Amino acid sequence: MIYQLIQQLIDRVITAGLIEKQDEIYARNQVLSLLHLTEFREKEADCCEIPEDIPSILERIVAYACEQGMIEDYLDEKEILASKIMNCFVARPSEVNRLFFEKYQQSPKAATEYFYELSKNSNYIQMKRIQKNIQYKVPTEYGELDITINLSKPEKDPKNIACEREAKQTAYPKCLLCVENEGYAGRIGHPARSNHRMIRLNLLNKTWFLQYSPYMYYNEHCIVLSEQHTEMKITPDSFRRILEFVEQFPHYFLGSNADLPIVGGSILSHDHYQGGNYEFAMAKAEADWTFELTGFPAVQCSVVKWPMSVIRLRSKDTGSLVTAGTHILDKWRNYRDVSLGILAWSGGTPHNTVTPIARKKGEFFELDLVLRNNRTSEEHPLGIFHPHADVHHIKKENIGLIEVMGLAVLPARLKEELVEVENYILGREANVADYHLEWAEQLKACYGAAAAEENSKKIVREEVGKKFLRVLEDAGVFKRDEAGRAGFKRFIDKL
Repeated sequence: MIYQLIQQLIDRVITAGLIEKQDEIYARNQVLSLLHLTEFREKEADCCEIPEDIPSILERIVAYACEQGMIEDYLDEKEILASKIMNCFVARPSEVNRLFFEKYQQSPKAATEYFYELSKNSNYIQMKRIQKNIQYKVPTEYGELDITINLSKPEKDPKNIACEREAKQTAYPKCLLCVENEGYAGRIGHPARSNHRMIRLNLLNKTWFLQYSPYMYYNEHCIVLSEQHTEMKITPDSFRRILEFVEQFPHYFLGSNADLPIVGGSILSHDHYQGGNYEFAMAKAEADWTFELTGFPAVQCSVVKWPMSVIRLRSKDTGSLVTAGTHILDKWRNYRDVSLGILAWSGGTPHNTVTPIARKKGEFFELDLVLRNNRTSEEHPLGIFHPHADVHHIKKENIGLIEVMGLAVLPARLKEELVEVENYILGREANVADYHLEWAEQLKACYGAAAAEENSKKIVREEVGKKFLRVLEDAGVFKRDEAGRAGFKRFIDKL
């Protein structure tokens, strides 16, 4: 069967446009070498064809390698081989970049569509695993929030984890985002990237790199990363850079995690942004109220109707947005409102920063600045403006760029745990986790009489959405109550 599987894989990658028919024998020989095969046997004429997608065929080939003892049967080894096999069908970075910018001459969208399809077909974007995610929308007064229960990242077995502990440590690549990951075979504890490619971009006259996230949370989820391994910092150049990017790719948005712990993302050691071809609920949200910013007549200013504290700047001129955004950032860095628990500094430790997001709508550029503060207290040791303890059973992790815009990335444990909550509401035998029990009792008291088999899942999903809304409200520095609105207006007056 291995020869048939190799041929099936080659047929699929030709159909997908990764290689051309004249590359077939060369590519086949490369795969044979990786599998320690010294010949190729043509499939029998009466062989039953099994139509399969590229990831499924790849899994079967890797399983063969495990059965033959070529590799150990655990995740990292299998990922490394799969990545090497697919690399046999992917052009070198120079050719990928040449084709990208050739298509860019047609349109920016044509260029990103080419690169996106390449990244999927090469199995760099793990589409088969991403399809396992549970995704749905929940209507709220702020629009439809996106909910994702993340099931796409495979769990490592104890053998794999033990090997990671024993593996020799190395600082190459320095992190998961560094450009040195392009084409890197991978090792125990570091993901395989043989089939990984990046696009070279010029942003503010420096080289930056465009890639897609291997585990996308939304359409065309991309990452734009610095050539240098430097820490994330929100500066006026951050605003210039994300606006220049959306000027080059007007169908994409681009934003940054905040640059402080707690309110920042998972990787603060490498300067990068995230973007894509998707419109989040926050982008659709309308103005709650508008104001004029003295000295910036070309900029339209508003506070967005959103559970977090968002200032939206709109202008046809990106330069005006940068200077207005810098003015707001400078004021916010040192702003304090003791009555609302907002302190800019504790000794020499800063607390205030922003999560910036840029997009283009028609002739106008938009720059959203989400005000963030990472103070902690005895009552809220993980963060005052962070999910509070009563929602930790659903979401405890940092609220980064993706959550800020209205997409909850929730832990895989919820898949099974929420089924038990449904059973509890329906009065069935249920093994509800201790941390869900109080919530489950509240839901049963509220819905128990009306809950039925056909609507219990819908009830629980909507209630998870309400919990995520609470998460966003907790993260807002100016609450959407009378005191919070008054406090927000005091800050605007300072501007």
